[in-house]
Amino acid sequence: MSKENLLQKENSIINQEVLVANQSYSESFGEKANLAMPPARKFAILTCMDARLDPAKYAGLSEGDAHVIRNAGGRASDDAIRSLIISYKLLGTAEWFVIHHTDCGMETFTDEIIRDLLSTSLSTATVDENGWRNITEEGGSQEAKNISFLPISNQAESIIEDVKRIKNHALVPSHIPVYGYLFDVKSGKLIEIPEATSIGRAS
Repeated sequence: MSKENLLQKENSIINQEVLVANQSYSESFGEKANLAMPPARKFAILTCMDARLDPAKYAGLSEGDAHVIRNAGGRASDDAIRSLIISYKLLGTAEWFVIHHTDCGMETFTDEIIRDLLSTSLSTATVDENGWRNITEEGGSQEAKNISFLPISNQAESIIEDVKRIKNHALVPSHIPVYGYLFDVKSGKLIEIPEATSIGRAS
């Protein structure tokens, strides 16, 4: 795509790199055009948005295999559960995985910390040995007080909590198993959280 055809003429280098990569990808798209909408392997993963995690690699996925739902922390938020319900009800997934990970940024703050930061500045914050702080103190909004950011204080406990929340949801059938795992960013291994998987057992 030429720059003249772009609505935003001052597109960044990253924007251009994405478009170049997409052009190359689309040229060899081939048989992927025939993939069905429902995931072929009939399962879904709820995991974190962390850039170090590649579910296609750590779970052995190809395009069309599974649904992957990502958010900060891989938390079972209302919207994540909405997606899982659609995944099952309309697209036939029969098993779900909740996968959090070690060294997660969601362990570095609380609701109070991020709400306080956002109340005085919308610019990106910085962190050091003394914790999070704003670089500038201008702008800001009190809207953060209306958001639960779902921070994590203990990974195993958060996985158990999320599996339990999914299993207890009125719109989630009891026959869907929900597995709980922790991805180790140092080894690439998935570590089962037995209590979570026990809670998530199909019935």
